Amino acid sequence: MEQSLFRYIWTYTRRDQMWIVFIVALSMIPYYMSFDLPKQIVNGPISGIGFEQAGATVPFMRFEYDLPFVGNVVLSPGLELERLPLLVALSLAFLALVVVNGLFKVYINTYKGRLGERLLRRIRFDLVDRILRFPPNRFKSVKAGEISTMVKDEVEPMGGFTSDAFVQPAFLGGQALTALIFIFVQHVWLGLLALIMALIQVLVIPRLRQRLIVLGRERQLTARQLAGRVAEIVDGIEMIHATDTTNLVRADIATRLGRIFKIRYDIYQWKFFVKFLNNFIAQVTPFLFYLIGGYFTITGRLDVGQLVAVINAYKELPGPMKELIDWDLARQDTQVKYEQVIEQFDADVMIDASLQEVDKDAELGDDKPLEIRALTLADDTGTPLLNSTTLHFDMSETVAFVGSAGSGSDVLADAIGRVIWPSSGQIQLGEQDILRLPEAVTGRRISYSSSEGYYFSGTLEENLLFPLKNAPRVAKIYEGDDASFRNWYIDEAERSGNPLLDPEDEWIDVETLLQHTGAETLRQAVFRVLDIVELTDDIVEFALRTRLDPDKDSELAKRLVDVRVEFRDELDARNRGRVVSPFQPGAYNIEASVGENLLFGQVKGGPETLRQIVISDYFRNTLRDSGLGEMMYRAGHEIGEMAVSLMQDLPPDHVFFERMKLFPMDELSNVQRLLQRAGPNDFEMATRDDRSELMRLTAVYNESWYRFGALREVMAKKVVEVREQMQREMPDDIRELIDFYEPDQYVYAADVRENILFGKVNSRQSNAEAIIQEVGETVVTRHDDIAEAFLGLGLSYDVGSGGRRLTAVQRRKLNMARALLRRSDYYVFNRTLLGLDNDAISRIMRGALEFLREREKPPLVIWVLSNNVHASDFDRVICFDAGSVVEDSPRDEYLLRAEAS
Repeated sequence: MEQSLFRYIWTYTRRDQMWIVFIVALSMIPYYMSFDLPKQIVNGPISGIGFEQAGATVPFMRFEYDLPFVGNVVLSPGLELERLPLLVALSLAFLALVVVNGLFKVYINTYKGRLGERLLRRIRFDLVDRILRFPPNRFKSVKAGEISTMVKDEVEPMGGFTSDAFVQPAFLGGQALTALIFIFVQHVWLGLLALIMALIQVLVIPRLRQRLIVLGRERQLTARQLAGRVAEIVDGIEMIHATDTTNLVRADIATRLGRIFKIRYDIYQWKFFVKFLNNFIAQVTPFLFYLIGGYFTITGRLDVGQLVAVINAYKELPGPMKELIDWDLARQDTQVKYEQVIEQFDADVMIDASLQEVDKDAELGDDKPLEIRALTLADDTGTPLLNSTTLHFDMSETVAFVGSAGSGSDVLADAIGRVIWPSSGQIQLGEQDILRLPEAVTGRRISYSSSEGYYFSGTLEENLLFPLKNAPRVAKIYEGDDASFRNWYIDEAERSGNPLLDPEDEWIDVETLLQHTGAETLRQAVFRVLDIVELTDDIVEFALRTRLDPDKDSELAKRLVDVRVEFRDELDARNRGRVVSPFQPGAYNIEASVGENLLFGQVKGGPETLRQIVISDYFRNTLRDSGLGEMMYRAGHEIGEMAVSLMQDLPPDHVFFERMKLFPMDELSNVQRLLQRAGPNDFEMATRDDRSELMRLTAVYNESWYRFGALREVMAKKVVEVREQMQREMPDDIRELIDFYEPDQYVYAADVRENILFGKVNSRQSNAEAIIQEVGETVVTRHDDIAEAFLGLGLSYDVGSGGRRLTAVQRRKLNMARALLRRSDYYVFNRTLLGLDNDAISRIMRGALEFLREREKPPLVIWVLSNNVHASDFDRVICFDAGSVVEDSPRDEYLLRAEAS
């Protein structure tokens, strides 16, 4: 990228800049005329000059000027009008000029804004484009938080400055010059006075503001470092909690904030001193105009209209002058910011842009062997990780790399997957270096999977299919307003230097994928690979935790109600009906909370909806009149005392708090004060808030879970009695907030699991969870449509930021599934299955190898093993130690040697 921001701006916006400067120059004509009209109004119809005789007329819109060295110049003879019509005509002309000048400003500012936003879009895209072209080692020296802050925030001012880079000095300079010329035309000495004061502002104020630029640079750097530090805290939060270093982090953040505060305070002090000085100079000039101009008027060297016009013109001068000074400060500040950003996005070596061009039909040619030639790998300090190594791999081979961590096996796999770059030597496909091949070739023909795959925020399916989206295959067809917007978008993208690629197009080569997996549909291909890596059960579990959308999944909901009946029948057939405590209209469900039993349903919204129900007059009055409110109050007091007695002597990290859902640990002191303030028998005297809080403790209480003994039989019966009363009398505005438990209806506010069970798991039955899972799988697999819909529902599970809602093992399995889905010629699995037991690793590994061997031309497979017990599944075994190859043998030779040793 250009090192000079001005050169960057001029390169991409010169045509637009020239056009808007022309419009600015054109706007100076009505701007100048707006200065002259007040003089004509004051000297003409108001003062009566030229109307001394009755019926006298004066020309309207006559333009003549006495110019130095030129003399009198008449631009227009005008139209003869009497005094009153002339006043009206001149006033209307002044109003018209106000409108014209305003419209010029609207057009100029709108055009500038669009111009700035286009270049800001271009800059941001260029920066992200450079990130995509960074070599792998560059990411070890940059912080994600700082880089994202620069792209999002630090280049923001550059967009605003872009629109002003050439237009602002032309516009403001034109306004200031027009005002000065007008003052000179009225009186030379007043013009010289205005020019001298303007020069003082231009020369003095920018020099004083140099200090602000230095402070601004320091503020930007410290703010960027703060953003990077906060990002590190988020990434390392587990270690911070595990090592009790939260207060060290607080101290560090407080110190950084103090440094930023000091810089910003200095900026305020210097900024407002310079502003005071600038305002003082601006106000001194009118004083001199009144004094000297008044003297000239009294002595007859200047008429009143000219003095008014001069003062009026000068009022328009300080604004442009001040803004010109601000523009110069912004120019210097923005140039510094631009240089700092460019410095962070610069690298000694960048991936050539031509290697990342879109190519949906990229081919390497015939199958090529993989060659490792004198390859040396080293870390950032130059410490060798792999010594000069030469290896040859034929197509269709299955090769095991055996060696401990640090032996060199894993870094060689990283290099083949292009995760790290060689220090010397080459990795070649045939005779071509993989670093010089287009990514459209290497990125598709080589599939790499490690134990550290990254996952973007979104669904599991989106992350699974992400590596398949290499190039747009079928364009999306837009109609109506969408088509108009798309055309506008394409036009703006071209003007901003952005690619015209549409993420809404079909990017997956479905035909090749189906050939590769032997499936009939995209979903079936996904399910087959998930079966291989043994993720299907996890996907089913995700589906069970999901809530259906009534608008999208109404048909599935109906089918699940049928499954609910089959599930119950299957449990009864196996004499296992007691593992579920069902929802029954006339009975209390001991496995559910008091609140769930009272409402006998699920609240459709979140906590706010529940609060809306609880604080309603109907709900309060019903609990009070029935006596249940006082029962819940007393039970809440008992529950609170039991919880406090258990929690107050436990350390904050005790496992008990993971199970305690009544209130968080940091609310313990508030609950203690509540219990002291409101006694167990003070229901009538307690405040409404205290009653509500104690009743809330009862509402979330689950006797089967907490076993405090606070749920008496009499209260359970009262809950069922009040429930039946509420269901008969509940007003419609509250009823519509609750999804009630109905045996033949799907409860959309509950998850899929609870809908199938239509009850709660009986915690008093041993192996209840395992029995339910076994029976559920048996029932669901009877219906292919439900099974497929179930898995599809599981694929919609949100994996969270960085895949944090998945376990480490799930992330590794999913990363391997992503590689298997891709039809490649070279597969590299780098300790992908860490954390699994040997039996699971063997099953998944053999399933993956069998899957890849089904192709007419099986691919080359390289697998870095954590345990050499699995080496017997491969054709060839290569052993590494201390960064070198110590053995390279066919499988049978390796096994014989291993048995002998």
